[in-house]
Amino acid sequence: MEIKPCLPYNSRIDGRKLLRLPGGPSAFKIYYVSIPGRENPGRYDWAFSSLKPAEFEAGLAKLAPEGVGFVTAFPHITKIFRFAPSGETILHVKAFKTPGLEPLDLGRPDGYLEFACYAEAAIAGDEYGKWASAATVEDYLTFFSPFEGGGILDNTKLAAYAGGK
Repeated sequence: MEIKPCLPYNSRIDGRKLLRLPGGPSAFKIYYVSIPGRENPGRYDWAFSSLKPAEFEAGLAKLAPEGVGFVTAFPHITKIFRFAPSGETILHVKAFKTPGLEPLDLGRPDGYLEFACYAEAAIAGDEYGKWASAATVEDYLTFFSPFEGGGILDNTKLAAYAGGK
């Protein structure tokens, strides 16, 4: 197993917003997520991004994703998570480059797919839990994950583990 270097990770939630899309029942909760402290802060931190949330929301409305779910929007990558219309107990995910919302492939080596970073996984857990317990879609849409952010204590532990085995 080849272990590649990984950047340090500490996330922060910079905002939350419910976006109801015009012309239908589609609605998505947006989580604006930053990874502060990295080089090139405009790429990872909303406080330094040239793209503003209102511009992002206008682009997302123009993209007009269908369904009900949530969005994790970093300045460099956006993932749309929706409860599958074909089977609403399944969570779909689709990725985009945040500027311009161009599709982004989540394929990774060895046939794997990227699911989530820590912030996305924490939010997805909370969102899925609420989806499971909500009596109605409106009940679900009133909830936002309480996750405020968090870091990965050691971003080299897999490399250390693999090197010691």
